[in-house]
Amino acid sequence: MKPKKSDLLIEVVEHIDIKEHNVVPLVEAMSRMAFSARDLGRAAHIYDQMLQEENCAIILCLAGSLISAGLKQVVVDLVEHNMVDAIVSTGAIIVDQDFFEALGFRHYKGDIFMSDDVLRRLAIDRIYDTYIDEDQLRVCDATCGEIADSLEPRPYSSREFIREMGRYLQKRGQTTNSVVLSAFEKGVPIFCPAFSDCSAGFGLIHHQFKNPDKHVSIDSAKDFLELTRVKIASKQSGLLMIGGGVPKNFAQDTVVAGDYLGFDVGMHKYAVQITVADDRDGALSGSTLKEANSWGKVDLGAEQMVYAEATVALPLIAGYAYHKGSWKNRAGKNYAKLLDEPAHASGAKAQKPATIA
Repeated sequence: MKPKKSDLLIEVVEHIDIKEHNVVPLVEAMSRMAFSARDLGRAAHIYDQMLQEENCAIILCLAGSLISAGLKQVVVDLVEHNMVDAIVSTGAIIVDQDFFEALGFRHYKGDIFMSDDVLRRLAIDRIYDTYIDEDQLRVCDATCGEIADSLEPRPYSSREFIREMGRYLQKRGQTTNSVVLSAFEKGVPIFCPAFSDCSAGFGLIHHQFKNPDKHVSIDSAKDFLELTRVKIASKQSGLLMIGGGVPKNFAQDTVVAGDYLGFDVGMHKYAVQITVADDRDGALSGSTLKEANSWGKVDLGAEQMVYAEATVALPLIAGYAYHKGSWKNRAGKNYAKLLDEPAHASGAKAQKPATIA
């Protein structure tokens, strides 16, 4: 008997709540072990150090299927409790996963041994052991297009467009926890450097197809400049990176960009990366933070690679930092307000123009 869609989309993926689990003793004990346990413990300590340093801007980088896997509440809590100041993410996490759930849809527990041909015929997309309803995802696509239709035709940074997604959720009285909504309300800018590679992309191409002469577009250079302005405005900076890829490089490159524009921004003082990627093929997701030092991006001394899967490692690291409580003395930086001002309104001045030898 062939299954129906309703037979498979039954058990919802639940988001773990770090506030309910005090993992401080566990992580402290792990830090006295060896191998990955000690690495994770050191990473948790470094993240707590970032939170203790008043003038340190913390940039959270997200790559992979994180929110669909049950990590949404973790990220929401980091935003709500001033534990991150900016987010750099893949579009899929922010749009196809977070915004998708904010619209009232859910991710479901799946089976890696289920026939993918059957799933395709039922319009069910599989993310390893998780299911998502393709018909509902099309609604997410269309909603992004509707938001684009409502905006003044001009180039936008992904940060500006995602801000409008947050405004959309606020206006409709959103009650479900959402990274997009929390970031909008807390003034935490979200950047998706490859923004069209997600549901927003489908909505945007439909918007542009209907409006060939006057339409919304995404300005990737504006994205880069805006995140670089965050780095320029901060006295110190730290990276908490989940996965690698474009978000990792985009955030690291702000050091080089700031220097290129003539500002003495300094390298990222702190850096933690959770990844399962290998560094031996030279690809970015597995490249070590020590390697990034050779590029002048990450300082040495307070950097830590954690080779672990994110659904295991992030709740421990974030939970440790949450229950240590250093965030309680930390004010939100509201970089969204800074970025809504003209580029030179902050009064920051370049020390010298960049030159090419």
